[in-house]
Amino acid sequence: MSATFKIAGPADAELLLGMMREFYECEHIEFVEGDARCALAQILSDGSLGRVWLIESGGEVAGYLVLTLGFSLEFKGRDAFVDELFLRAAFRGRGLGRRALEFAEAACRGLGVRALHLEVERANAAAGLLYRRYGFAEHDRHLMTKWIGE
Repeated sequence: MSATFKIAGPADAELLLGMMREFYECEHIEFVEGDARCALAQILSDGSLGRVWLIESGGEVAGYLVLTLGFSLEFKGRDAFVDELFLRAAFRGRGLGRRALEFAEAACRGLGVRALHLEVERANAAAGLLYRRYGFAEHDRHLMTKWIGE
């Protein structure tokens, strides 16, 4: 199935928030609309933070891709994180996930990114298989998070 990637802007916020709500529900992540709206507005208005694309297929919005940018000494410079990759249920299993990863990699090359990271729930076997087939490797490390702020 063919896919096109359209850079998202502030006018796409409501559409993206709806898909975020759907994605977070699927992944059992708490969705707090005010927080999501604020974070989304930041990345949509500041390209130094990353990029957001709508994934379109057959004239419909199939999902979205969020790439955030960082820097790592270990990874020798600019790195990026596939922060969110979501495909609506009707579009899964058709090769769009692989196309999104190919697109993300090409975007990274254009942005001077040296390493691309992502995370996946261990229970999401289909996504894990896709990522491994695409060349992502697991490390003998665990992602640990400490929330800072409120």
